[in-house]
Amino acid sequence: MNPVEFWFEFASTYSYPTSQRIESIARAAGVELAWRPLLLGPIFKAQGWNDSPFNIYPAKGRYMWRDLERLCDELGLPFRRPSQFPRNGLVAARVACAFDAEPWLPEFVRRVYRANFAEDRDIADPRVVAAILEAVGQPASQLDAAGAPETKAKLRAQMERAEALGLFGAPSFTVGDELFWGNDRLEAAIAWAVR
Repeated sequence: MNPVEFWFEFASTYSYPTSQRIESIARAAGVELAWRPLLLGPIFKAQGWNDSPFNIYPAKGRYMWRDLERLCDELGLPFRRPSQFPRNGLVAARVACAFDAEPWLPEFVRRVYRANFAEDRDIADPRVVAAILEAVGQPASQLDAAGAPETKAKLRAQMERAEALGLFGAPSFTVGDELFWGNDRLEAAIAWAVR
């Protein structure tokens, strides 16, 4: 059985509900899960955008915020529209990339998303990321890995792989070379891995 790779960006609105539910869904299906942080900025830039499409197209943005509010309500997730959008998730993405095989990573990812989309905390602030590390039982000094050359190179290589796989947004899921995009395609990706 192929693992499901979960490609996420900490500023991605629909990645928030996905991050909160993917682990239990994958576990129930007996599917291995790989957490793959990425940065949408370079992907959007390649598409000719200098901002989130939800900011570029106001009607789409208004719909997305209301849809996300409904979705979070349906899932019982706390939601508070961030006072700044999108927020820069680079530091958190580098931490997630550096520690992608650690058992505490899924909880770290979930808490970064909650900080951004439920608590309106600035996830670009290294102090916020350090506090989240401590909340998952890790020393704040783990934040040092975010600036390490090998972490930066690893995230760049991961971005190159994401582009090669054809990723254009988040959340995305890959099962081998098969691509699924969007929170609403999570179950389809899990089912594909099981078949």
